[in-house]
Amino acid sequence: MERKRLDLAEKQQQENSIIMRTISPVVFKKGGKQRIGKGFSLGELKEAKLSVGEALKLGVPVDPRRRTTHEGNVKALKDLLETKRGSSESKVKGRKPKRGKEQK
Repeated sequence: MERKRLDLAEKQQQENSIIMRTISPVVFKKGGKQRIGKGFSLGELKEAKLSVGEALKLGVPVDPRRRTTHEGNVKALKDLLETKRGSSESKVKGRKPKRGKEQK
């Protein structure tokens, strides 16, 4: 049982690290040059209809100090949500319903 729990934790950690590698925000420097940011701004999360808690659960980096909102970053978040929610819906379908208290 313990080994199974460790395997699931490792799998989830690998998925989160893959997400962090694949999705990274683009930030513009003063000269108009682009660089990879440390995380998505709160405004970008809001436009993508994603709360900070959900973003952290999905492994999306969040930078609360950033104030700018870039359309490319919002689009990247929306694409990620579509793929993540699509894969999570298929997992939910196979689950058994929870057993509550049995009625007499």
